[in-house]
Amino acid sequence: MPDRTVGVIAIIVKNRAAIAPEVNKILTEHGALIIGRMGIPYQERELSIITLIVDATTDEIGALTGKLGMLKGVTVKSTLAKI
Repeated sequence: MPDRTVGVIAIIVKNRAAIAPEVNKILTEHGALIIGRMGIPYQERELSIITLIVDATTDEIGALTGKLGMLKGVTVKSTLAKI
């Protein structure tokens, strides 16, 4: 088994109505990595905030965050714990 890690990915989405289908498509493609997901709409600032708990290799996490980060209006950050 390759070195896997547990981590948290924070995603901030501006203009949710326009970009949500693309974000959800990417999350579905990488669904096997995701242990848990929480999404909160922040209507006063017209943002959506999504947090993911993942268990994956650093390459898999990098592929997921890289695809999300390429979307206009999406900011993504991750923090990982080597286990």
